[in-house]
Amino acid sequence: MADSISQKEINDIVWRACDTFRGTLDPAQYKDYILVMLFIKYMSDQWKEKREQLESQYKGDRQRVERALARERFVMPPESDFDFLYEKRRDSNIGELINIALERIEDTNKGKLENVFRNIDFNSEPFLGQTKDRNRRLIHLLEDFANPKLDLRSSQIGNQDIIGNTYEYLIGRFAAGAGKKGGEFYTPPEVATLLARLLEPKPSDRICDPACGSGSLLIRVAKEIPNNDFALFGQESNGSTWALCRMNMFLHGMDGARIEWCNTITSPRLVEADHLMKFNIVVANPPFSLDKWGADEAAHDRYNRFWRGIPPKSKGDYAFISHMIETALEGEGRVGVIVPHGVLFRGGAEGKIRRTLIEEN
Repeated sequence: MADSISQKEINDIVWRACDTFRGTLDPAQYKDYILVMLFIKYMSDQWKEKREQLESQYKGDRQRVERALARERFVMPPESDFDFLYEKRRDSNIGELINIALERIEDTNKGKLENVFRNIDFNSEPFLGQTKDRNRRLIHLLEDFANPKLDLRSSQIGNQDIIGNTYEYLIGRFAAGAGKKGGEFYTPPEVATLLARLLEPKPSDRICDPACGSGSLLIRVAKEIPNNDFALFGQESNGSTWALCRMNMFLHGMDGARIEWCNTITSPRLVEADHLMKFNIVVANPPFSLDKWGADEAAHDRYNRFWRGIPPKSKGDYAFISHMIETALEGEGRVGVIVPHGVLFRGGAEGKIRRTLIEEN
């Protein structure tokens, strides 16, 4: 058996795979291709290992093996796994074959992965070039992930959260490359850890991030609680980032999280019995001073979230803060939010909201 792979080795291998796209695509564009391929490789290796274990357990009884596989936390359909795609890598329609594989994975795992790959196109001419260049890039990508060292079976990565950590590592590197825009989908780990510890999450807490991005902050709060004794909820308005979050949750073994795709302020989806859901912890790193956040609709908000005052049209910071307070359990809910320092001293409508919050204690 091969030696188990370290966190650094996995990080280095997948980061080198990015060389396929550097110089031709912006990191904000090629990050999805890298992260989706890592996701396919992880699912494929885990599925292959589980099949081998069951074949040994049931002494080759195919019917029992297939019945047991159907009860696993995910299913990898035939002709969708990494090995199949790698064998087909030199086919002229390899981009189309990868797209079909992703559709099959979604269809077979609707409860957990429905629509997750809808924004990624491995056959895209605008992003990946004309057929010859596109195929060349996809061949390189598949060959990079076929590195014999990149064995993502449980026996090789152990019980540690290595694959989840690698995903977070990549998202962090891509966020750094995206500059200011990186903050739209990623919270630096030092900031996330500080906020998570300040909130002191407890077992059985319901935890929500209404601007969850790729899910890094939500996961960091959850990791403060032992034995996975929590329930996670989130909402994200950007479809591509929502997909990253869903995959991120899956790779961290938190695929029971409910992550909604829509604008939290104008169309909150975390609702039950026509009321906003309430949480023990509400945490977020919302977009700073968001312009056109929905002020025109706020006066008639069906959930009355802005009764303390309507924030200015050009700065939505207090819109998110107001939403978060209204979704925290009264008397015991805890809210942690990362915002620009202007919320502490700006006057006008924000000053009135701030005064009301202070008077409320």
